[in-house]
Parts: sequence; structure tokens; C-alpha cells
Amino acid sequence: MRKIEDCNIGIVGLGLMGGAIARALHEQCGVAQDHLFACNRSSETLNAALQAGFIGRGYEALNVKDVSEMLSLCDIVFLCLNPSSILRFLEQYKDSFKNGCLITDIAGTKESIAAAAENFCRSRAGDNVDFIPGHPMAGAEKSGFANSNLCNFNGKNYILTPISCNKPENIEFLKNLISRMGFSRITEVTPAEHDRKIAFTSQLCHVIAAALIDCESDTEITRFGGGSFEDLTRIAMLNAPMWTELFMENRSALLGRIEQFEKSLDDLKDLIGSDNAGELEKRLTVVRERRIEMSKR
Repeated sequence: MRKIEDCNIGIVGLGLMGGAIARALHEQCGVAQDHLFACNRSSETLNAALQAGFIGRGYEALNVKDVSEMLSLCDIVFLCLNPSSILRFLEQYKDSFKNGCLITDIAGTKESIAAAAENFCRSRAGDNVDFIPGHPMAGAEKSGFANSNLCNFNGKNYILTPISCNKPENIEFLKNLISRMGFSRITEVTPAEHDRKIAFTSQLCHVIAAALIDCESDTEITRFGGGSFEDLTRIAMLNAPMWTELFMENRSALLGRIEQFEKSLDDLKDLIGSDNAGELEKRLTVVRERRIEMSKR
């Protein structure tokens, strides 16, 4: 079994999550700066990461030769891109990854990624290359490498969606690496189960936050905020292109969750509108008890 500290690790995409992963690998996993590489479109971002000591070498993402060189050196690669960009990247650089390389990703939807990973692993089967799809359940309302210090992994959840060709020893290695980065609970599910549940815990929440802000044009209403508004709408400061893609990529599951939410909202609206305080209190008590039970899991 390889040692994390001895591996060359590459990060493709040095945005909020890619930057946070670089920081965690260096600060919490003890990976030396000269073992950490990154490719990114922005040379300014690469220089900032170099100066901060989080990577040892930066590669221009638009330079095919640069990217191929980085991949040929890496024992582990994190693909920190949106789903469609990951698919394009795999197609373009499928022959550039080092033999024996372990690859993972951070995309917020998994079915299309898992299918591409299966095809990729089969195409490189003789080279012992493995791709384990994953999704760190962490983030921040602000985007970009400059805000990656706001993305804290400690105590957070991480989802893995292993595919049939993944080697058990590589899954265990990746789980150990994830734990050392700070994540406290790692869950293995199928890609379909991931996408169904993430439509509720992540995507629906972003839709609700966006709708709350969308329905009120008074930008000074924050003067009346007491915490609830701030907590509910923080994630409305989202990365619009990325979340648009995630919503559309998982639209079938997400639409089902929106309809589920609309039904509950209509029920509460009817209880309030009919002045049915007794039933409303019962409903809110059930909600409270269910949320308490959820917090124990």
C-alpha cells in the first residue's frame, strides 16, 4: 500500500474546492509542497497557490502539453470540475494519466460521472488506473481559490459512489486520505442513490434559498434579519453557472423533491389560512421531533 506522503497529487481546477483540498492535503495530511501539483486556467490563481505554499508546481489548463505533463507525474488526481467539464477532461486526457494512478472527483451529481468512470477504467484496465467517484459535502457561499480558506472539512460528510471496476484496496486508501483531510463520516452508496438524496439535502435547499431572495426585491430587508433569514439564504450567494448545471443534470430527481416540498408548503399554508391552530401545532411538533431525530444520525 502506497503512503500518502510519498505520492504526487494533482488537482485539476483550483477553485474553492480545489483550493480547499490543496490546503487540507498540505496542512492536515502532511503532503509536502513539492508533491502537490495543480492545473488551472488562471495563472494568477496558480501563482497565489504557489506563493501560499499549497502547491509546488502549477500548470496552465489551456496548455495541453502542460496538463499532460502534470498527469504523467501524479499518483493521485482530484478532478475539481463541474460534471460536464470532467467528462470532457477525461475524453481529452484519457491516455495521459500515469499507470497505476488513482483518480477521484468532487462533482455534485454522480450518475454521468460513474458511467464515464466505468468506460475510462475499462479503457485503461491494463495500466492499473482506477477512478473512484466521490462528493465532499462541504463548501462556502463564496467561490474561487481566494475563498478556499472558508471551506472547512472538519467533521463534514463525504460520499463515495464506487463502481464495479474499483479495487477494494484503492477504496480503503481513498477513505483513509479523506479521513485525514478532516471528514468524519464517509458513506458509500450507488450513484443513483446519491443523486436522489442529494437532490433533497443540497439542490432543493439551494432552490429554496434562491426562491426566497427572488420573491423579495427590498435589499434593505436585512435590517429586519435576526438570524433565521441569514441562515436560510446564505447559500443564495451561489455560483450561478455551476448550480444551473447541477440542477439541470439532476432535474428529474430535483423536480420530484420540489413537488414534495410544494405539497408540504401547501399543507402548512392551508392550516394557517383556515385558522387551524391546533392542527398546525401538531404538524410543527412532528416536524420538530423529526428534525431532532435526524440530528442523532
